Amino acid sequence: MIPHPDDTIVALATARGPGGRAILRITGPKAFDLASTVFQGHTPLAPRQMVPGILNLPSFSSPIPATCCGNRAPATYTGQDLVELHLLSSPPILDELTTALLNQGARSAQPGEFSLRGFLNGKRDLVQSEAVAAVIDARSTDELQQALSQLAGGVTSPLAGLREDLLNLLADLEAGLDFVDEDIEFVDHTQQLHRIAKAMAQVTLVQKKLADRTLSTDRFRVVFAGAPNAGKSSLFNALIGQNHAIVSEEAGTTRDYLVQPLTVDSEITVDLIDTAGRQDAETVIESAAQAHAMEQSRAAELVLWCVDRSELLTARPPADLEGRTTLPIATKCDEVDFVPAGWIATSAHTGTGLDRIRLEIADHARSYQSTGLTPSQSRCRHHVEICLSHLRKAHSLVLFEDPTELIALELRLALEQLGELVGAVYTEDLLDRIFSRFCIGK
Repeated sequence: MIPHPDDTIVALATARGPGGRAILRITGPKAFDLASTVFQGHTPLAPRQMVPGILNLPSFSSPIPATCCGNRAPATYTGQDLVELHLLSSPPILDELTTALLNQGARSAQPGEFSLRGFLNGKRDLVQSEAVAAVIDARSTDELQQALSQLAGGVTSPLAGLREDLLNLLADLEAGLDFVDEDIEFVDHTQQLHRIAKAMAQVTLVQKKLADRTLSTDRFRVVFAGAPNAGKSSLFNALIGQNHAIVSEEAGTTRDYLVQPLTVDSEITVDLIDTAGRQDAETVIESAAQAHAMEQSRAAELVLWCVDRSELLTARPPADLEGRTTLPIATKCDEVDFVPAGWIATSAHTGTGLDRIRLEIADHARSYQSTGLTPSQSRCRHHVEICLSHLRKAHSLVLFEDPTELIALELRLALEQLGELVGAVYTEDLLDRIFSRFCIGK
């Protein structure tokens, strides 16, 4: 159920916890009035100004330094009056401040309610609203650039003129139906074909843009790392089912890195990369091998850190793996099943643990492929594909000179899909599903 849009709501807009700065956000018709009940500025509170002052809270005998800023509707993120209180990020102070505002008549914001109000007040369409969450959740520069492009209207801006053109065409067709007995033609056969074909071309371009954003030319990269003679190459060969890596009892056999594709389920293929064992380099060649190994680990989405089972209690991951997504692998577990918690027991000789590694790689790869924009792109593709099918049907009906009523019906159905895409037509369930993914205060 969509919460009442005229309530004045409050929420913490920054991460909760101790810190140098916290921002408490208030929006709604009474935002400025409620802020004035807890904040006393050194100068009068005014829109578009950062006003220093103090907070007067019942549970604290001393005033608390703070700064207040805000703006009047509709020139805000939510399209309503919006005020922000900036103060030290102290959980007890923030709790008391929030309680004081709630006691004055504010309501705690629901997840995504600030962005929802911006959508309902026409500040951004539904696709752009979805991009807000994707910007916040972006895990890489590429994801962030895609989300920012969608937030800027990269998906729906080309459709704005298209909806207008289709509405005009539908109006012309229906006007002709109203005057069918008088033989008045508002749009001829050739114009209908041209205008529908133009609409099809525009929707096809949007469809291609969505497809391009979904595809990735780079496979998920899984790198074997560990000390020399830790069994990395044997495990690499066992997983790919071929003896590509040279295996020897002599430490340091692998100098360069090897890359082989590995299909971990019917839909996911990753690049499996075997690297040189980590050790102090004594020669130029060894130094180059170590540099290559660290470079591959830095570029990997997942590192399989391999340790001989006899070294588990003393093993420490290399410093360059800090912060990387790492899967600890106990190798050479031919006869020993028990390993410490968190380790995967494996044996290239018996096949122990290979299926577990494949499952772990598949899970990580799926998580990597699913970005913050994935739900939005799936929804957009769905509406674009159905819209295009109705336009194709309308074009075919015009070609075969079928009744105008049928052509108008197909155009209405195409327009409905475009309306649902941008949020001109929506249901409460759809909005709940989209905005509930947001964090509180966004």
